[in-house]
Amino acid sequence: MVSGTPRSATTIDPAGRPGGRRPAASAPKRAHETDNPISLLPIPAAILSLRAGGFEIEATNQAFREAGLGGADGRSMLVASLGARIMAFMVTPGDREDFAWQLGDAVDCRHYRVHLARAEMRAAERCLVTLIDRTAELRTEQNLRREMLTDSLSGLPNRAGFSDMLEAAIDGDATRFGRYAVMIVNLDRFSRVNACLGALAGDELLITVARRLKGALRSRDVLARTGGDEFGILLTLDAGPSDADHVARRIQSALATPFRLSDFEIRVSCSIGIAFGSDAVEDSEDLIRHAQFAVKRSKASGLVESYQIHTLDIAREQFSIETSLRRAIDGGQLRLAYQPIWDLATGRIVSFEALARWLTDDGVELSPVDFIPVAEESGLIVPLGRWAMHEAARTLAGWDRIAGGDCGVRVAVNLSAIQLQRDNIPRLVERALAESGLPGERLTLELTESALIADPDRVAQTMQALKALGTTLAMDDFGTGYSNLALLQKLPIDVLKMDRSFVTGMLADRDKIAIVRAILGLAQALGMKTTAEGIETQELSQTLAALGCTYGQGFHYARSLEADAAYALLVERNA
Repeated sequence: MVSGTPRSATTIDPAGRPGGRRPAASAPKRAHETDNPISLLPIPAAILSLRAGGFEIEATNQAFREAGLGGADGRSMLVASLGARIMAFMVTPGDREDFAWQLGDAVDCRHYRVHLARAEMRAAERCLVTLIDRTAELRTEQNLRREMLTDSLSGLPNRAGFSDMLEAAIDGDATRFGRYAVMIVNLDRFSRVNACLGALAGDELLITVARRLKGALRSRDVLARTGGDEFGILLTLDAGPSDADHVARRIQSALATPFRLSDFEIRVSCSIGIAFGSDAVEDSEDLIRHAQFAVKRSKASGLVESYQIHTLDIAREQFSIETSLRRAIDGGQLRLAYQPIWDLATGRIVSFEALARWLTDDGVELSPVDFIPVAEESGLIVPLGRWAMHEAARTLAGWDRIAGGDCGVRVAVNLSAIQLQRDNIPRLVERALAESGLPGERLTLELTESALIADPDRVAQTMQALKALGTTLAMDDFGTGYSNLALLQKLPIDVLKMDRSFVTGMLADRDKIAIVRAILGLAQALGMKTTAEGIETQELSQTLAALGCTYGQGFHYARSLEADAAYALLVERNA
């Protein structure tokens, strides 16, 4: 309740301290326009007195009145809105209180910071109310935040904005019982559009794709651009996971129609990954990351993929392996084991294949099947391959010193496709041979079919340079890839190594025997020697020798051995 009868003013300084009683002026004052230091404040201010029936406005300054917070008739929007809050402050022992106050509707809303200060005067409790108008500041902050959360090209929410909306959805009632999902749509081969047509054409394509995606979604779904060629969608699932499948099909259908850019007709395909919300996922970034893992699987399979819980566990395990492997390479914790390769005609050892072995800090012997793919993906295969090349050459040179000359065998080292692309292999081999004092004829370099077809022209140049050093070149795992026979004819390959999948169980499978015969015939026609991997029985060894296979390798002869044990076997078998 606000009294409309003005009372004599009391002087209150801006800090809220009583300044004594001021006699009434001879000239009458209008209500709430008393001579008071609060009129000097540049921000809205008022003095309220606490009465039995409520509050009475004793004084206001001009800024208060101009802000529309109180007028000459004694009515005040401040008291009407905040009367209960001010009353609660006055009945508590505190002397000061600050809080935010919003006045008006959404169209014309003002934001204030309200400061209350208690004052005791003339046996009455009074409250000095001052307000700081933060409307312009907050509107500027909102505009900046809106710009920060919006993609400037498409006008859609960006990654940060999408994450905020997803966080709100996770905390909201609409997501109970896991009724939401995140879908990531990644455009395939988008970089080719930028490379061939330019960045402006790429931007035009992204804008058009965004429009089509928007048209394929339901009104309650939220679309965002979360990366260069990646879009994120927050889906509400009314009927369960099947809703996500329906939306994915509509998206694929929407993108199936060609896009017209300049004089070109562009067809765009996409990879789609989905992560479904659950009580176990409480962070928006985790859910987005799960959907992105599913996109990686989608790129490999060509299908719409959903996130599986074990996917992240595998990725974390691989990251842990990468971290430990990097330390192991730097700390010299790896070693080479050597598996003998036998001449099937004479029964003598002609070569040893060097194979990386890793005993982790936990004492676990980690298989190359586990750490070599991680090394290739992370790029660690380059330093690993360099180490293996030098170590194998040093080991063979050490055997020669023990034997007092050429010990009579070669050493074979594997070359990764990633290593061929990123490293200067001829220079690496040349340095390893120079440091060990070995001639190039003592070194065999094994390449897979995938390494040959990744960049045929560059690989051909590399192989010619390696042949100039005198090395022997072998194609490993032959028959499991997509080798071009014309390319095979042109490359200076000396040995074809048949993959163990053709050799194992060959005697009981006529089709495998036919394949082995074909590979042996091809090698003979091209003047190449052959090595059969995976020989585990004497009968299989004899059969391969009868078919014309040159060399054999497998558990029938020996498993991979430490360097000292390998040399001891060499002396025993070749004495």
